[in-house]
Parts: sequence; structure tokens; C-alpha cells
Amino acid sequence: MATYTLEEKDSFIVLGIGTELKSDYTDYAGMNKEKENFWRTVEQDGRLDALKAVAANDYIFAVNEAVNRKRMYYAGVMTEASVPEEHRVIQFPKGQYLVIKGEGKTADELSSMLTGIAFGQVLPEADNFAYVGGPNATVEMGQRDGLVYGEMWIPVVKK
Repeated sequence: MATYTLEEKDSFIVLGIGTELKSDYTDYAGMNKEKENFWRTVEQDGRLDALKAVAANDYIFAVNEAVNRKRMYYAGVMTEASVPEEHRVIQFPKGQYLVIKGEGKTADELSSMLTGIAFGQVLPEADNFAYVGGPNATVEMGQRDGLVYGEMWIPVVKK
């Protein structure tokens, strides 16, 4: 099984700008393409820079959340501020989080890899905890040695 930790986290807020994912939830290639296209758009049109300008730290969040039966995907930052663009305040609950660390050549590669490990390996094999919904996120924390490093944070409960 992949290396992971369970960590207690205080509740926190991520301010995000998002898109609805239209691919079937089992179509990983389709979802990854949608996510890559979304990131490219928010980087090029300046919306990601607007979020970074009000961020409380250097972390960039890629958040998955079900909202009104839609699968939403957000680019976000930790902040108490707001931005003029349409945005969503995403509340992450206080509690236990599955944390998986990793690194990749790009933020997209990091996110895809961590998501695959979390939902393809760790959660299906977990005996003592489970993901029961709520927002989860890949957190891009920085770069070192030419690689992007970060973590996946998924709220979990004891079984």
C-alpha cells in the first residue's frame, strides 16, 4: 500500500474559482483532460494570479467537491479575502485527514498521481477509516529539484 498518514486538521477555508466536470466519474482520462484545460485557462486569463494575490500562504489548492449533485473542480487558495470574479468559499471541516505526499514534473502530474493513489489504492484498502464525502484537495506546496511537491488532503472518519 502507498505511504500515507492520518492527521488532525483544524477547519479551514479555501477560496476557489471553479468549473463543473462533465466526464463520467469513472472516466479518469476525460476528467484529467478537463482539469488540465481548466488550469491552463485560469493561468492564462489571470484568475489564478488574482487568487494568489489574496492568499494567506503559497499553497495552491485543486479542490474536488460535489455541489447540488454536480461534480465541481476548483483552483483555490487559503484566504479570508474575496476576489471580484465569481468564486466559492469552500469550508473544510475540522477532523482527521488522509494525507498522501508526492512530487511530479508538473502540478497536473502531481494531482493525477496523488488522486490515483488515494482513490485507487489507499481508500479501497483501508480497514480503519473511510472517506464519506465532502471537499478533498491536492495541495501544491512548492518546487524543489525541478519537481512540484505537495499533498492530497481527504477528510476521513473512523470505520
